[in-house]
Amino acid sequence: MSEPPPDLVSDAVRAPGDAAWWPGLPVEGAVAAVSGAVAAGAPVELRPDAVHPLPPLPPNVAAGMPGDAVLRITDRLVDLDLDLDLGRRLGPATAVLRPPSLVVGVGAARGVSAEEVVGLVRDALRDAGLSPLSVARLATVDAKAGEPGLLGAAESLGGPLVAYPAERLAGIAVPHPSEASLAAVGTPSVAEAAALADGGELLVPKRKSAPPGRPADATCAVVRRAPRGRLAVLGTGPGAAMDPLTPHAVAELRRASVVVGPERYAARIRELLRPGTLFLAPGGTADDERCRTAVERAVAGHAVALIGNGDAGAYPTDAVDVVDVVVVPGVRAATAAGSAGPGREGPEHVCVALADAYAPWGSVERRVRAAATTGAAVTLYGPCGGGRDGEWVRALGALAEHRPSDTPVMIVRNASRPDDSGRLTTLGRVDPACVDMMTVVTVGNTATRALAGHAVTPRGHRWQS
Repeated sequence: MSEPPPDLVSDAVRAPGDAAWWPGLPVEGAVAAVSGAVAAGAPVELRPDAVHPLPPLPPNVAAGMPGDAVLRITDRLVDLDLDLDLGRRLGPATAVLRPPSLVVGVGAARGVSAEEVVGLVRDALRDAGLSPLSVARLATVDAKAGEPGLLGAAESLGGPLVAYPAERLAGIAVPHPSEASLAAVGTPSVAEAAALADGGELLVPKRKSAPPGRPADATCAVVRRAPRGRLAVLGTGPGAAMDPLTPHAVAELRRASVVVGPERYAARIRELLRPGTLFLAPGGTADDERCRTAVERAVAGHAVALIGNGDAGAYPTDAVDVVDVVVVPGVRAATAAGSAGPGREGPEHVCVALADAYAPWGSVERRVRAAATTGAAVTLYGPCGGGRDGEWVRALGALAEHRPSDTPVMIVRNASRPDDSGRLTTLGRVDPACVDMMTVVTVGNTATRALAGHAVTPRGHRWQS
């Protein structure tokens, strides 16, 4: 028998994170041939079994696209049309991407071997026409969480072992409850209930292992979860273009097929997006509308990035529990202002947004006064704009009640942009007219001093005394 060409080998490989495939997931089949077709712009037919959170694919990869290459996305076993005896391909070059859609519930007697569990699971998947490469995790009852055989089986199958309290599993309706299981671990079902704990479709009901010459020590059940969309909430940084955008934020932007954010941010990040990425800017300045759009797209199964200025973690984010949510830390405007301006905010500081779009001014003012009493440095976001000049002056007055008039104040506009500018003044000499919505103001803490045109905050008791 002749050896097949390299691109006919069907052993699964992990797709590189920056490939056109779903990042980091197993792909098997004619990977080289299909990758080459994608890169060359040749027609590639996309055959997903559902909407999955894929990165944007080029226009030559689409459902119903006739061609000599096929990209399938499924957890089912696939006939790759290979004639290994003759070393030839019988049909279109096919690569199969394996989504993490299967949850395997497992029950086990004490001392069960990993080999018995793995053999049972693989047989159950094969008989159901399912790929073990799509197993997302094994699930069991918490009484079995430390069983070495289950931990070894999870490692062998490439997913974690998760465990649920018996009380939770006991409340899940299953087709095959067991009085023996109820007496042993406090729930009438382990395998089926653990597999169904987070919802899904039961594909393989409870099944027992069949070791020769002795009773079964393992049971399993298989559930398919509906695909979950992905919502990455990230900040693009306060500066221009990619400065200072974190590598994690760049990776999430390239992974997303839909990016939602204000139109004014689009130019800064558009060069980072893959071709075919959809950029949406609904609602003008309405944050609620952008959040709603991002969640709706993620719930529909897409990979979505919701972008904002600065650090997304500095603002509240609500999400639904039917999508995978990732919050990407970013560079805050206060940090960028410390690098661009005449001093840093110090090791202890409080940030307060003066914009009253999310809270009435009374609440904002109480926060400013509370921050002033701490003695820490206070950074004010959005000090002026939208008819709020009077509020900005009142915030200064609240700080002046608790800080001496010679407390250094750092004022930085357009931090990390080419036209950034900074000045150093004092709390008693601040000109309220010198700020706007693009300005970050940091009032030093009780130990901050002006030194050679810079605000310096010493660290350690010896220096402060």
